[in-house]
Amino acid sequence: MDLVQRTPRDLAAVRAWDASDPLRAFRERFALPPGVVYLDGNSLGALPRATRERMAHVIADEWGAGLIRSWNECDWIGAPRRVGDKIARLIGAAPGEVVVADSTSANLFKLISVALAARPGRREVLSEPGNFPCDLYVIEGALRNVPGGALRLEPAEQLIDCIGADTALVLLTHVHYKTAAMHDMRAITERAHEKGALVLWDLSHSVGALHVDLNACNADFAVGCGYKYLNGGPGAPAFLFVARRHQAGSVSPLSGWMGHARPFDFVDHYEPAPGIERFLCGTPPILGLLSLECGVDLLLEAGTNALQAKSQRLCELFMALVQEMCGDALRLIGPSDARERGSHVAYAHPNGYAIMRALIDRGVIGDFRAPDTVRFGFAPLYNSYEDVWHAAATLRDVLQNECWSEPRYAVRAAVT
Repeated sequence: MDLVQRTPRDLAAVRAWDASDPLRAFRERFALPPGVVYLDGNSLGALPRATRERMAHVIADEWGAGLIRSWNECDWIGAPRRVGDKIARLIGAAPGEVVVADSTSANLFKLISVALAARPGRREVLSEPGNFPCDLYVIEGALRNVPGGALRLEPAEQLIDCIGADTALVLLTHVHYKTAAMHDMRAITERAHEKGALVLWDLSHSVGALHVDLNACNADFAVGCGYKYLNGGPGAPAFLFVARRHQAGSVSPLSGWMGHARPFDFVDHYEPAPGIERFLCGTPPILGLLSLECGVDLLLEAGTNALQAKSQRLCELFMALVQEMCGDALRLIGPSDARERGSHVAYAHPNGYAIMRALIDRGVIGDFRAPDTVRFGFAPLYNSYEDVWHAAATLRDVLQNECWSEPRYAVRAAVT
């Protein structure tokens, strides 16, 4: 059946979807500003109300009154592993396979280096053109330490057949940051292993919105950020996953003191911690880490199956409404089947930047990705079906009235 035929025909029908939504109560647990339709949770998640309360307590009591005693008395020192074990439940990993540390970029560098060291004689890292640029930049940086090392980029539809005898690592973003196209994690991982290669998955646009099962797919490594669907706040620390079978034979290239087996013995020689903690580096950013824990707790309460089901329905509704209300004014980027995409929808338009600026001025916040893409992210914990309706209707009005053509909308801000 065509998308439009399945779409509610009026706002009352959309509100009926919200009334029967099993996740509807979570919306009130976020401090969303009134009059705003926030569709950029795939760039920066909204603020959980619990985070505001938790941060006030941490700052005033744990830091202010407890001072340095809180490393022990409030278990700040155990937070990277504790929160990592919680994230593990969102991505199909076991306790002791995930730790929260550093940034996504730093964690990518660690795991790329580990994978290259584990496949001596192989010099190639395989990815796709148009992968998130930071991932590609970090690959290039890691390969500077590999004589003859090369980054090979192959189109997504051909990539699985390009894994060869010289491939040490396949590095892909599970859900493409622009198109939202979702890779087949199981099939690619299986083929890589058949060819003797390892796989590193970037889950930044998956975790918190989709059901991910790393161990069921026999994944090797993964990373993800904390500030998108995990709602950890701007610049929240990231996480990394190392399958237990790889841990003992892997040593992080960033051998910081928190990754030491006995960091408070203060010895001169580095000895890696026995488990996932060996991938820690510097002192954990406690404020960001405890903020992240609040967002993760909400997602665990909701459950990944319910999150994915609503994510797909939100995307499907938006695509159908845009098709109905806007016609051919925009070109859909990525799969039309919501089951084959992540939790955002993107469209191309020659004046995409100005269109998004006009939408933001009218209370619909998405974002823009160069050169011509407007992007709408759907966070199943707090976005409603009515949000989707209003976003599509506002987009229609902006396109029909051409208010985006005002000169002020052509001026690019530093962050798009």
